[in-house]
Amino acid sequence: MSFAVNAAPPRSGPVTDPIRVMVVDDSVVVRGLIGRWIDEEPEIAVVASHRNGRLAVEDVERSDPDVVILDIEMPEMDGLTALPKMLAKKPGLIVIIASTLTRRNAEISIRALSLGAQDYLAKPETNSGVTTSVEFRQELLRKVKHLGAARRRRAGRPPAVPAAPLGRPAGGRSFAAERPGGGLGSTRPMGRATAAPQPGARPHGAAAPAPVGGRSMAGIKLRSYSPQMPRVLTIGTSTGGPQALAVLFGQIGRAIDRVPVLVTQHMPPTFTAILAEHMAKVAGRPAHEGQEGEVVKPGTIYVAPGGKHMTVEKSGADVVIRLNDGPPVNFCKPAVDPLFDSVAKAYGSATLALVLTGMGNDGENGTRTIARAGGSIIAQDEASSVVWGMPGAAAHTGECSEVLPLDQIGPKVTRILGGQRL
Repeated sequence: MSFAVNAAPPRSGPVTDPIRVMVVDDSVVVRGLIGRWIDEEPEIAVVASHRNGRLAVEDVERSDPDVVILDIEMPEMDGLTALPKMLAKKPGLIVIIASTLTRRNAEISIRALSLGAQDYLAKPETNSGVTTSVEFRQELLRKVKHLGAARRRRAGRPPAVPAAPLGRPAGGRSFAAERPGGGLGSTRPMGRATAAPQPGARPHGAAAPAPVGGRSMAGIKLRSYSPQMPRVLTIGTSTGGPQALAVLFGQIGRAIDRVPVLVTQHMPPTFTAILAEHMAKVAGRPAHEGQEGEVVKPGTIYVAPGGKHMTVEKSGADVVIRLNDGPPVNFCKPAVDPLFDSVAKAYGSATLALVLTGMGNDGENGTRTIARAGGSIIAQDEASSVVWGMPGAAAHTGECSEVLPLDQIGPKVTRILGGQRL
């Protein structure tokens, strides 16, 4: 059965324009559950529900959703086929792919991200698993709210619930409502023109207003690059990360022959292995999940495996990878902060780090650690980020050397690794 429904009236608060959601899944149980979860939240509402991609494509203009939750495997038209058709009819539409953690679905999900989907959800394999998974429900609601709010900001529309919490991710942490011009995943405002560096950030380097991608951004201070040639490149990212990494590695190619590359991308198991394979193709360099005790070598990309924290440590003249199964950090596993902290300890001022698009503030503390060790950090700018949570948090520490659009980060990294003076 397929049907379109009107947005449910808000249960609390002055919500006159909730984030509009379409649910596309061949399971009536899943559609019903997700619909109830969404309609229990005052700032979001289901406007349509469909059993296959064909019906969703036919209805997307009329229902006018902000966000689509799209299953992969469906009769008549699957999610991968429906995705570009919906985006063609409604440019700027936020599509979140929902898939189980099989290798085949992981490959399809990564491909969907390259075709324009913004994010993915790891869906339990059975309907009963969907019903009982608190984590799946929390992650779904969090991503819908954050990505829907980001779309509103880009379109110049006000948030659905000004200054109200946007829900809780796994672990119970609250996220502040996105403010116009601000970032996500932080409880402090991160506006382009008004936010100040966090308390404790060292005000060395360039003074505010600082040049950022050829513009000025008041409230953000930059520090000088390390005079040392980098001996490692380390990257942290989340929502929008696979797309950003594809752009980055397509640009830097041979430049990483001089250094090992250590990447933490917030992804579940199976997905990270597929991501590494895609990065190897784009970069033309070896890439794989990091393995316990492995010696890191220049010209190789090491990806933190899903469900494990990846760090590095010195072992004699070498630097080796360590994996641990500790608790989530910043509600993430793998997390960026443990990797950044360990890289700072192992490489010191010869560290070059990138913080790319993503929700939350993972990597913020690691940015400070790398800066204290004398290393350099580049954050992606807000305009080119799917969500300016992680890079925004890093930028507002005052410890980054630059805040750049995605398409300028690769050329900058290439120049730095090539030894050009900055």
